Amino acid sequence: MTSTWNQNPALLIGALTTLLPFVAFIAIMIFTRTHPRLSARLSIAAISMSLAGALVLLVVGWQLEAPVQYQARWLVSGDMSVPFGFLLDQTSLMMLTVVAVISLLVQVYSLGYMAGDEGFSRYYAFMSLFAWAMMNLTISLTMLQLFIFWELVGLSSYLLIGFWYEKFSATEAGKKAFVMTRFGDVAFFLGLLLVLVHLGNLSILEINDPLTADRMSPALITFSSLLIFGGIVGKSAQFPLMTWLPDAMEGPTPVSALLHSATMVAAGVFLFARLFPFFSHSATAMTVFLAIGTISMLLASTMAMVSRDIKQVWAYSTISQLGFMIMGLAAGSYFAGMFHLTTHAGFKALLFLCAGVFIHAFETNDVFEIGRQGGRRLKIPMICTVIAVAALAGLPPFSGFFSKEVILAALADLKNPLWLAAGLLGAFLTAYYAFRVIFIILFPKELKTDLNTGHEHDHGQNTYWLMAWPLIILAAVTVLLGFFQGHLEDYFKGLNFMQDAQVGHHAGLPFVALGAAAIGVVLAWMEFGRREAGQIGFIEKIVPLNNLFSERWYIDRFYRKFMDVVIYSGISNLFTKNDNKIIDGGVDGLSRGTIESGRFVSFLHLGMIQYRLLAIFVVLILLVLYFFF
Repeated sequence: MTSTWNQNPALLIGALTTLLPFVAFIAIMIFTRTHPRLSARLSIAAISMSLAGALVLLVVGWQLEAPVQYQARWLVSGDMSVPFGFLLDQTSLMMLTVVAVISLLVQVYSLGYMAGDEGFSRYYAFMSLFAWAMMNLTISLTMLQLFIFWELVGLSSYLLIGFWYEKFSATEAGKKAFVMTRFGDVAFFLGLLLVLVHLGNLSILEINDPLTADRMSPALITFSSLLIFGGIVGKSAQFPLMTWLPDAMEGPTPVSALLHSATMVAAGVFLFARLFPFFSHSATAMTVFLAIGTISMLLASTMAMVSRDIKQVWAYSTISQLGFMIMGLAAGSYFAGMFHLTTHAGFKALLFLCAGVFIHAFETNDVFEIGRQGGRRLKIPMICTVIAVAALAGLPPFSGFFSKEVILAALADLKNPLWLAAGLLGAFLTAYYAFRVIFIILFPKELKTDLNTGHEHDHGQNTYWLMAWPLIILAAVTVLLGFFQGHLEDYFKGLNFMQDAQVGHHAGLPFVALGAAAIGVVLAWMEFGRREAGQIGFIEKIVPLNNLFSERWYIDRFYRKFMDVVIYSGISNLFTKNDNKIIDGGVDGLSRGTIESGRFVSFLHLGMIQYRLLAIFVVLILLVLYFFF
């Protein structure tokens, strides 16, 4: 139903919830950039009030029977009117709350992590801009509005990834993320144009209407779905646009936690869920999505198996888990994808924030060096990392176990058992590379004994606790959230299409999944945990495979070769020759002709008498010869 703000106060709350971070961004950039503490207080106060508004909306909308939308005219051209407004339903309200929770915890954590940084105010301004763009994306009324904030999220992530712009690697990572995601966004925009031409508008509710299948041909729905999915591939770093995300670790670690948990990269999965009924009209498109999610999940898992950089390991796991969410959605289970998106936000933010404490304390990303310097002595981050890794690996009773089981059940309902086999293989690989990190830190081969504990680092114990409290809260969420599966499922059943997304019950499947994860944990223990372990993985002993995984399956090298051969040496060289020989050559030739003509004409007007007398004499001689001879 469509309402105005005075008819439904929830819409006013939604407007204030999403507007406050933008107000904080403007205030910091214009008035408080030279006052770091005030900037941080403004940003945290704004996101705190946004979280309060999001929680109010979630409680009010828990039993929502129909979507509530507020619509106002934004642009008018002839008979066409482009609306702007808010769409409040189960999908948007849950995502809005998740974004607000993670954003607040990350900003509080950043008080300790970013203390003393020269760009402290600028950092909080960009954080507020990011939160504003992401929250507006979640409650957008139309796909055009969503696309605008989709691009603003990309801009904000570019500013945060390249925050330390004095580092060349940081600026390169920011540009790489921005450019690679733009490739997907071009396809996304073309898909929206295709839908607009045939439906006449980009209202999310109308696109998801069951009657859409009667207004667009199956081939057209498939083609437009594949194009829109290009944006999902870019934003969620899926195959083949997946290599920008590990390089995005050049930004501050709290930025990594924000990007990887519930915001930028999760926006792709959110878009899939947002248009789930529309995509479901095409079985072909859903199969393609399932294949891409599966490939991304497996490739990223293999990359994580050999990485020494703790942030890059968690980055690869993000790609893998996003692929897993896409598998659940593409298998036909809306709840599976959204449930894992929600649980993943908690334990992935926890993993990155714990990694940030280690990096802050030991000034290294190398997981082996963290272990040697006494990472296990940091009790709170170490315990929280174990909890988050257990959730990532899908071990009970942590939240990841419950959400992964729902996805595996959805895969088990598919006719082709290959998808379930891939999911179980992913469960094994995830448990292996996740616990590999744990055992390396807990059981280092050389433990230095002359080190301080982490909370006695440069900024003192207060800084340590500023970073520790968000970890404790996220750890509690990771432990408890899975037990609310039934409540969340009832909540999402308020969506009409949820009735068509039920999966069967497979009594033995949880035990098979736990067995796969257990094998991964045991193998990681044998190679990295036990006293006699050489801490060299079985993949690292096979040099070609180790090189393949370390080089990210040579995807970046392929792009580099493609750019050098096709773009620079081919297309760019051809355009350069065309510019030099045809465009510039034509202009230069015309210019030379004009100059020579001018010289010839000027020669005739030199005013030299002898030349004119000579010409007259010659003419007279010729006339005499003609008439008398």
